[in-house]
Amino acid sequence: MISGRKPGVIVIGPVFVDMAIRCSHIPLPGQNVKGNTLSYIATGPGPNLAVEAALCGCDVYLISKIGGDPFGQMAKESLAENKVNVEYVHKAEAKNTGVVVTLVSSAGENACCYYTGANVALVPRDIEAAENIISETDVCLIHGGLPQDAIVAAIRCAKVHGKKVLLNPEKPLDQKVQESGELPTEYFLADIIISNLGEAADITDHSTSGVRTAKLIGSDMVARGVKYAVITMGKRGSMVVGREGADQIPAFEVESVDITGRGDAFTGALAAYYAVEDDVRGAVKFASAAGALACTKYGSIEAMPTKADIIQLLQKEDIE
Repeated sequence: MISGRKPGVIVIGPVFVDMAIRCSHIPLPGQNVKGNTLSYIATGPGPNLAVEAALCGCDVYLISKIGGDPFGQMAKESLAENKVNVEYVHKAEAKNTGVVVTLVSSAGENACCYYTGANVALVPRDIEAAENIISETDVCLIHGGLPQDAIVAAIRCAKVHGKKVLLNPEKPLDQKVQESGELPTEYFLADIIISNLGEAADITDHSTSGVRTAKLIGSDMVARGVKYAVITMGKRGSMVVGREGADQIPAFEVESVDITGRGDAFTGALAAYYAVEDDVRGAVKFASAAGALACTKYGSIEAMPTKADIIQLLQKEDIE
């Protein structure tokens, strides 16, 4: 369990602002619909992962890129309010901040359109500017939805300084089509690769038939150099594969209302735990509780659970 000194986590991931409009129904092409409410909130893997790690008691820095617009400033202020250090959230003056426009119907259906914006402008020198803080942290948590050169630079920098690297290898922004097996070799220097079953299957050229496939996928990743592969499988839990074997960690049963924040809560909590303990299976169990709790609330950042909430669910599970 996370205790003692305050661990440090660097998160490298994209920033978006979510403009959510609630309306009676999702409009068809050519149709206009009156909205009922409008909300703005910082979102995306960068903010979500960073806030979850902060809620788990870590000192957290976010490295990312925003535009020179009011949305960018709003995102920084939101992150700072959630105790995330934004010193290395750089500004690309000539670009707009990434935006997600979400339409939510009265029946709970939604439709989204997203604009990557300034996220495509993150470059290796932005990572180099943060080298001092990377060298002082415990874990470098990287989300793959950024330009590939920046991701590779972050992995190299963290490994040079002997830091733990956790990577979610989502498709990079500057690579429209990711062919199977074509991830840079640096990706497999990560201590842990965390991916859902579908994404992991794309990386290793497997089908997504089930638990046995998850073991094979994890074994492929470990053979390429990763210490541990963590493959999430929804209600079937997670598969943890290392050189010593594979274990399935069961999911927590909760009353789910919205799965939007589940993956980021899982990954952010896993990074927080692993920053203190080298127990990957314990970290995944902790992360599974976080992901389950995120499903019990609506939204993304606002659904991220605290360390106390996660511990309470773990203790309840042990008692039962």
